Order: sequence, then C-alpha cells, then structure tokens
Amino acid sequence: MQEMLDVVTGEYVVIKALDKGVTIIGLTRGKDTKFHHSEKLDEGEIMIAQFTEHTSAIKIRGRVELLTKHGRIRTGE
Repeated sequence: MQEMLDVVTGEYVVIKALDKGVTIIGLTRGKDTKFHHSEKLDEGEIMIAQFTEHTSAIKIRGRVELLTKHGRIRTGE
C-alpha cells in the first residue's frame, strides 16, 4: 500500500513558459512508452506537473524555466 502511495504522490515539477507555444507531453509507464497527455503554454504561463503511477516522463518542447527539487533549469540558453 505504501509503495502505491509513494508513486501517486510522486515528485512535482514547475514549468514556466518563456515563449508562446511551449508544448508539454506526458509519457506513460510500462512495457510500451506512449504519449498520454499534451498541453500548450503561452509565454508566462505556469504548469505544475507530477510524476504518478501513469506518468514516467515529461517531454518539453520550447523555451522554459523548470523548477524541481534538484534545482532550476532554463532551456534554450
């Protein structure tokens, strides 16, 4: 039970779009990795994303500032 709770309450990341039209894509867990969710952000918009039992990776296309427990990352510099 605790193992499932740890997965569902996984790590959060904060994504801030630095340009218009940033794409964020959630990728599934399991035997075959597939796209399961997509979002578009415009400049200045923020999305808070979480790794869960269904989301194992997040693909970001565009210039963003990404905040994680590991630090701050800016793309396109």
